[in-house]
Formats: sequence, structure tokens, C-alpha cells
Amino acid sequence: MYHKTTGYKVFSIFNYTFMILAGLSCFLPLIHLWAQSFSSKAAVNGNLVSFWPVNFNVDAYMKTFRNSNFTGSMLISVIRTVLGTSISMFVITCAGYALSKEFRGRNALMWFFIFTMLFSGGLIPSYILITSLGFKDTIWALVLPGAFGAYNLILLVNFFKTIPKALEEAAFIDGASFFAILKKIYLPLSLPGLATVALFIMVGHWNSWFDGILYMSDTSRYPLASFLQTVVVQSNAQSMAMSQSEAEAMAEQSIKAAQIFISTLPIISVYPFLQRYFVKGIVLGAVKE
Repeated sequence: MYHKTTGYKVFSIFNYTFMILAGLSCFLPLIHLWAQSFSSKAAVNGNLVSFWPVNFNVDAYMKTFRNSNFTGSMLISVIRTVLGTSISMFVITCAGYALSKEFRGRNALMWFFIFTMLFSGGLIPSYILITSLGFKDTIWALVLPGAFGAYNLILLVNFFKTIPKALEEAAFIDGASFFAILKKIYLPLSLPGLATVALFIMVGHWNSWFDGILYMSDTSRYPLASFLQTVVVQSNAQSMAMSQSEAEAMAEQSIKAAQIFISTLPIISVYPFLQRYFVKGIVLGAVKE
């Protein structure tokens, strides 16, 4: 029978306490934003809102969804995330499957991709390249530059290596092609790794703001993160499209809180469906190369 020592019990208490505090430090700010978004102007301006709405109202959300700047940028972010994740997963999956095999020059090719993790082309050359290709002010400027991620590639390569070679050899004997093996054997058996990488890519696209400001000359083409950066950080009141009467009736902070809270919902909604694959995908993708 296993007996827990005193030291182990003390460590467990400390560990659980630390993890609970870390979780609350991430969760409570979101609850505070939620409370502010449903509170009245007087309560928000008077700093009376903590973790529950004061003088409950939905004016901030009605104003947010009537703001064409916000809804347009959110639609662009959705398109960017779906398109960018699809392209990245296709490219990385095909490359990862190929690099999981042994062939001459494989190690040199892997080190070439690792080199891109350490050194980039630079901001100005990247801007010149995107402009010269005609991608500026298009969705491709937000999707293609980050379509291939070396870190995600390494995770998938290592995950593909955990699949028994006997399955592939049996498929070859039955006359299956490389693409058939990838589709019918590797992809179904690699769901944890694929879900982990897809989550990384989705979060990266959804939260990316700098490239939108860099490559889009018109604010109407901004993705949601870039739009929020102009509203929250730069305090651009024009992006909020508030009239004088609306400014008198609603607190600017409530509208900002509503916009930030809405922007977190898509990722929060997707994460529970991928969470059960997440830990397994990280562990298996990191232990072999």
C-alpha cells in the first residue's frame, strides 16, 4: 500500500494552491470585463464594478453589434483564422509526413527549417516582399507569411514517428499510395497532434494584430485584434462610432469591455473540444526527434 510522505503532502498543498491562484489570475480579469460590459455608465465611471454587473443593461453589446467597424473586423478574423489554419495544416501535415521518413538529406532539410526559427528575414524585407507580390491590403498578407511554422512542423514530425511502421508496410503491400496511407492511417491515428497544432495556429491567427496594422492601409480591412488595438491601446474613439448622445448614455470603458469579451468567446468555445487532445499531443510530439 502506498503511503504519502509529509513532504509530498506539503508539496501537493503548495502545488494546488499555486495552480489555483494562477488560474484565478487568468480567469478573474475576464469576469471583471464581463461585469463592466453589463454595467451602467455611473457604476463603471465610479469604479463600483468588481465581478458582478451593477445596474445591469445590455447597451454596450447592442452598440457593439451595431458598429460596422467591429462586425467587419470580426468577420475578417473569422475568415483569416479558418483560411489560415486550413492552409497551414495542409502544408505542415504534408511536410511532416515526408520528413518523418528516412531519406538522404533529411537531417540537412530539418536543420534548414530549424534555422528559420532562430533567424527571420526582417521586418522591412518582409514588407517589401509582401508589397511586391501584390498581397498588400488583401487577406493573403495575413495568411501566407505564417503558413509554415517550423515549431509546429517538428511537433507533427515527432508525432508521425510514433506510428508503427508495420501499418505503413502492410498498406504498401495492399497497394496503397503515400497519400492514401497519410489519409487513412496517419491522420486518424494522429488526432492529438493535429488538434494541438491546429489550436496553436488558430490562436495565433486570432490574436495576431501587428501584421494587420502593417499590411492594411485601410482600417476597414483590419482583423479583430488590430481593431481592438486601435480602440483599447491607442484609444481611437472614431473606431467605436459613438454619437454624442451615445457617449453621454454609455461608458466608453463598458463598450471596450464588451468588445474584448466578445473577441475571447470564439477561442474559448473551441478550446474545450480540443483540450482532451492537447496534453497528449504536446507530450508525444516533444519526446522524439
